[in-house]
This record gives sequence, structure tokens and C-alpha cells, in this order.
Amino acid sequence: VGNDRGTQYRHGIYSHTPEQAEAARRALELEQAKQSAPVVTEMLPARVFYPAENYHQRYLQKGGQNAAKNAPEKVRCYG
Repeated sequence: VGNDRGTQYRHGIYSHTPEQAEAARRALELEQAKQSAPVVTEMLPARVFYPAENYHQRYLQKGGQNAAKNAPEKVRCYG
């Protein structure tokens, strides 16, 4: 997304149940029908999850930004 490149920035949907996987597959099919370029979101079963270090938690809020869905302000990029 944007200038972020590489596999560490890929989009993914990781399902915990067959029902979640099916719902994700249908959602991706519907989205693909709206797009001219391929949707490249990977879909895989969820595996072991490793939480990020503490300094990564609530990163936007710590920087004075709003991470709420549909927040009116745009996220500012750092770096």
C-alpha cells in the first residue's frame, strides 16, 4: 500500500474456521469483481500469533493520531 513494498507489508486474511475462510473467499471474489487489477490479499489458515513488542502497541495513539475506523483525520506518515 502506498510506498510500502515487500512481503512484510502484504495484506492477509487469516481464518480460524472453515466458515471464516469461506466468508473471506466470497468477500475477495466480490471485491475482485469491482477491480481491474488483481486483488493480491493472501488467504491462509491462522497459525501461531506473535504479538509485537510493547513500543509497537497503539503506535498511532502514542503519536497523537486517531486510529479509529472512519476517523476524519488522515494518518500522517513518519520517516
